[in-house]
Amino acid sequence: MDFDAEQEMFSAAEEHFKADHYAEAESLLNQLVLKNSKRPEVFHMLGTIYYDHGKFNKAIRSFRRALEINPGYTDSSVGLSVILNDLGRYEEGQKVFDEARAMLSVKSPNVDHHLNERFSVKHDELGELYLRHGRYEEALSEFQKALALTKIRQPEITVSIAECYIHLNNFPLAIRELRLVVREYPQFVPGRLKLGKCYYDSQQVPEAIEQWEAALRFEPTNTAAKDYLRLAQTIQVTSLNSPELGI
Repeated sequence: MDFDAEQEMFSAAEEHFKADHYAEAESLLNQLVLKNSKRPEVFHMLGTIYYDHGKFNKAIRSFRRALEINPGYTDSSVGLSVILNDLGRYEEGQKVFDEARAMLSVKSPNVDHHLNERFSVKHDELGELYLRHGRYEEALSEFQKALALTKIRQPEITVSIAECYIHLNNFPLAIRELRLVVREYPQFVPGRLKLGKCYYDSQQVPEAIEQWEAALRFEPTNTAAKDYLRLAQTIQVTSLNSPELGI
């Protein structure tokens, strides 16, 4: 296949891929593979399609082939790492990701903000996986790495860090992190909800009520804040009317 014909086929495959027309894209991409294409993008797109269809072994082989052609192809490193983590192969997935990041730092010591954000997202994904499987120390480490790299998702990731501290029974550190969030991002309602819950579970009910009331000022229809507030106020009334409880 001459260069012009290959380029035309690749462009058509890429258009189908971007439009989520995976069947059409896969057919063209496989033709390029049969023609011995050396474009890492071809194998990356095939890996993504196979992953979407649940063909994990094929997806892994495709991402690895893209990386054989171009070891610095970050998208395939991330895709491969995600699959390996989904399959429970956490150490292997982390190794792939760390190798890609190390290579990029050597090639481009002054990593731009967009690349930092992509790495932050990856660390965040790994943190969620660890959290989901009860590996709270590892999750905390990943979320902290994600926080250090992001400029735009700091409050969300800090809430995840606080969640790890809660699971590790370290409420003082969880409260500290969440207080910093609501101080810097006063309208970030998820932070106030979580901080209120931490206060409530630490038996600091007035502080919890303060946070949930503030959440409702910013989001008057927030159901969770209303439910939390109703529960806390009921407990306060019960406590005031029940001196025998010793509260």
